[in-house]
Amino acid sequence: MTRPHPLDPLTADELIAGREILAAEGLLTATTRFPAVLPVEPDKADVAPDRRVQYTLLDTATGQARDAVVSLTKSALVSSEDCGDGQPAYLFEEYDLAASITKASPEWRAAMERRGLADRIEHAFCAPLAPGFFGRPDETGRVIRSLTFLRDDESDSPWAHPVEGLIVHINLTEQRVLRVEDEGDVPVPPEHGRYDGVPARTTLKPIEITQPEGPSFTVDGNEVTWEGWKLRVGFNAREGLTLHQIGFQDRSVLHRASVPEMVVPYGDTAPGRFWISYFDAGEYLLGKNANDLRLGCDCLGVIHYFPAFVADDHGHPVEIPRAICMHEEDYGILWKHTDLDGRAEVRRSRRLVISSISTIGNYDYGFFWYLYLDGTVELEAKATGIVFAGAAHSGTKHPHANEIAPGLFAPVHQHLFCARLDVAIDGERNSLVEIDVERVPMGEQNPYGNAFTWKETPLRTEQEAQRHADPAKARVWEIRSAERTNRLGTPTAYQLVPRPSATLMAQPESTVHQRATFATRHLWATPYRADERYPAGERPNAHPGGAGLPAWTAADRDLTETDLVLWHVFGPTHIPRPEDWPVMPVDYSGFTLRPYGFLDRNPALDLPSGAADDHCSAHEH
Repeated sequence: MTRPHPLDPLTADELIAGREILAAEGLLTATTRFPAVLPVEPDKADVAPDRRVQYTLLDTATGQARDAVVSLTKSALVSSEDCGDGQPAYLFEEYDLAASITKASPEWRAAMERRGLADRIEHAFCAPLAPGFFGRPDETGRVIRSLTFLRDDESDSPWAHPVEGLIVHINLTEQRVLRVEDEGDVPVPPEHGRYDGVPARTTLKPIEITQPEGPSFTVDGNEVTWEGWKLRVGFNAREGLTLHQIGFQDRSVLHRASVPEMVVPYGDTAPGRFWISYFDAGEYLLGKNANDLRLGCDCLGVIHYFPAFVADDHGHPVEIPRAICMHEEDYGILWKHTDLDGRAEVRRSRRLVISSISTIGNYDYGFFWYLYLDGTVELEAKATGIVFAGAAHSGTKHPHANEIAPGLFAPVHQHLFCARLDVAIDGERNSLVEIDVERVPMGEQNPYGNAFTWKETPLRTEQEAQRHADPAKARVWEIRSAERTNRLGTPTAYQLVPRPSATLMAQPESTVHQRATFATRHLWATPYRADERYPAGERPNAHPGGAGLPAWTAADRDLTETDLVLWHVFGPTHIPRPEDWPVMPVDYSGFTLRPYGFLDRNPALDLPSGAADDHCSAHEH
């Protein structure tokens, strides 16, 4: 077996070898399943890293779970211990199990018959949904909830036909229904939600993207080099796409970048929705649900695909052949100036795009990392798919949901992503500063009233670094190197530039607030620790809360000239509209990391006019 780079994704051979080690240690039985199988990335201090894999093992007969770490390098079991609070992520087979338990329930069938829906049971879709945490006595262990949606046939989109007020609570380990709620008699919305089969317009003319000499990037395994950038592309079953050892012009910028968690809390008080607060990485696994991307659809241009391997419920490798897409895009003007004599100089921008898309139930999430020619890094999250809806009488004014189709109401909700940025601006000793633009009062310092300035506030500890964005002050957060200065004598730096967005809207007393405390701030910062990986903790599924960032930052550790990790929360707050139905146009969110004194001048002065093909000159008249 060829030994991969320590930061490379797991291979099929490694997944097989790791499972064999567990079997040899007697840790596998007929009822053992694998909710999560993840690479253990080496600590930065490791000079000769050991290739390891962490297996979460679930005994479906007892509900007991444990974490086991194996060394592939030494072909040995390193550790095995019981999991703490919270439940492992859901298995794919548990989705089918929840549906079969629901449909076998006499209480559910009686509720369907009472509503006059007995003839539609065959094609009903019973959605398996994470239950949140409410401390109910019967909701211990492995619990899931199921909401019912109708379909005309197996190919029909179910989300258009919710059976409002019918909620099934299930214990997966015991394979039994805990209880069935059956409230109300709202009619099932009749209009279909199909979005395929619409005649295509014929007015759009083709756009062809060609690179006759091939792309400008080079790929060696998972290492990518492009126009001054060098990085490694990674992937795992929980986070999906990860980036490592990102450097620009042979200088370090980021040790690691990823989106380790996102929470989708709903703001509706209805019985079927007040408990909804999905953690799409920790409860469902973003990487395990990654799409196999399609050329010309998900990505356009001259494409390089990276495959990924994830473990199925039985621990066997499954390949996602095109899990990650990489290509170049034209991005308009990078810089331009027309001199007094009328002579114009213009250079076009280009960006390297590294992307992955995951589908979690009704929603689809695209994660697009962009690297630019001027040293900028950007992440754009694209939310699309089908909005989650309930039913009410058409024309009803609802305080928490909008009518998007006759009788179909989509509740207000949020998609709050958390990016983990292990920064390394010219080395691992960095400091964090908040910068606000400020008005200057009329007076001696501002005699004409036109003056404004900026204020720098060092964020020296973890408590000081819990911050909200403030677009009214053009607030940015600057990460400064303690090891290098530019030619002007100031520390080299990058700035984290947030986009305006809301944080968690739920009240502090709510359970989702306790479980998703990370989403209550736009910014957190911590000193690097190898075991601090997920902002809501290792297992947010059915966790009572308090884990992750709130627990770590309670120590209020020092952040000055240290190995910094920034945690940035962003994402849309969605009040659905009719235009979001039956499939939602992309909702964009994200942030930018831009060099600020990292470079001594514009690094893109040497770009050819119009790009490598001298496009401008070729089209002059």
